[in-house]
Amino acid sequence: MQVRVGRFGTCLAGFALLLSGCSRFATNDGKGTAEETPRPAAWTRATARQLTEAIANRAAHGLDRVRFESGGKSGSPDGDAGLTRAALAYARALAEGASDPTKLYDIYTVPRPHPDLKSGLTGALQRGDVKGWLESLAPADANYRRLSQAYLGIVQHAQAPAPVIPEEGKPITPGASDPRIPLIARQLIAMDYLDPKFAGARRYSPPMVAAVRSLQAQYGIKPDGVIGPQALTIMTLSDADRARAIAVAMERLRWLDRAPPPTRIDVNLAAARLTYWRDGKIADTRKVVVGEPDKETPQLGSPVFRLVANPSWTVPRSIQQGELADKDDSYLRTQNMVWKDGWIVQQPGPKNSLGLVKFDMANDQAIYLHDTPAKALFDTVQRQRSHGCVRVADALGFAALLARDEGIAEDWQAARDTGEETFVKLPRRIPVRLLYQTVLFGDDGGLIIRNDPYAWNDRVAIALGFAASDAMGLKANGGDLGP
Repeated sequence: MQVRVGRFGTCLAGFALLLSGCSRFATNDGKGTAEETPRPAAWTRATARQLTEAIANRAAHGLDRVRFESGGKSGSPDGDAGLTRAALAYARALAEGASDPTKLYDIYTVPRPHPDLKSGLTGALQRGDVKGWLESLAPADANYRRLSQAYLGIVQHAQAPAPVIPEEGKPITPGASDPRIPLIARQLIAMDYLDPKFAGARRYSPPMVAAVRSLQAQYGIKPDGVIGPQALTIMTLSDADRARAIAVAMERLRWLDRAPPPTRIDVNLAAARLTYWRDGKIADTRKVVVGEPDKETPQLGSPVFRLVANPSWTVPRSIQQGELADKDDSYLRTQNMVWKDGWIVQQPGPKNSLGLVKFDMANDQAIYLHDTPAKALFDTVQRQRSHGCVRVADALGFAALLARDEGIAEDWQAARDTGEETFVKLPRRIPVRLLYQTVLFGDDGGLIIRNDPYAWNDRVAIALGFAASDAMGLKANGGDLGP
């Protein structure tokens, strides 16, 4: 689900949910256990006050539901030690995140920041500038600032209420007129289900019905096109929902290196979008298909090290013993599959599940980018449809772009022309980050809150002191055999 925040503002309904409960933050300095007491540093009344004020203003980072111990008064060994523990705990939350993604997820290998916080605090105390040091630890990019402003706008009631689709009233049937139709149309457009030309619609027209049926099908609701309570729930977010999503988005950014490689490939698994950065600038962006909800693509940091022209595909045991378990030899022949050393192998060709190019990545999860013959999936709204690997729209075009940028265009074309599986090593590895971010930025500068297809936000939100969400999630579609 996605809801714009910014240009349309926010509503105050449901905000009370944000005010109940609070999570306790362990005072771990990032080096030892929570019980260890760092060596006290020299605190003054001024630096102690700076720390207290910084923690009091932690809502700017979506951390207002996380409790940090205030420490103690300066001037005594016990008081200084308490202030040091509190400062390091809050610093770690800003610099690395208030939660540890490697503990929240079975797989998380995206590079993370690991600053020397003890040395940083020592220097800040010597300068008498704990405030400035703490302010330097969180991400400083424009997106983080925009998330912070949006979050404060909600929790401080600074923004005007956003129009919310009323759930009262009879279900809306195809062809009906209803005062809620303009708001529903706007939300369907924001969620990519409806063409923007239908903005301002007054009647529940066939294009809108088709959009609602698509939404219903992808959320496991009977796709009858009738807009009832369940469909309205998917299209409506409270202020509590918005604040929760934005706080999680800021936490995910705090997990990331502050200076990522200027040439890299980022894949947002939640939005099923790839962004290719070249020398610090966006060189290309395109749709991808990623793992479906019960076969999620993991959050990895893993480089592409070679291009594979006309790849073969060794079918994983899970697929071999699952979807292919009852298939006979005639079926395998139609799919250009053969048995080799106890494995089913799909030979190179246009019907190969990897398509005509594979972007080989160095990881132990057998995750990589690749082409696909199933091109129609790129035209769907929710593109969580694969067995876990990342399918790239116009993968041949993307491979040609990488080959050109890396100075191996002729080698790549020669490999393609063989018609056989051929490997072309990249002169240098290109880092790939498989990320998960449900808050995006619209062309108008407003925030767009999309659905959480893997339901991965809950564990982060709970770590930040929010309640678990009861939002409806995407349903697995049982797609094709491809990886």
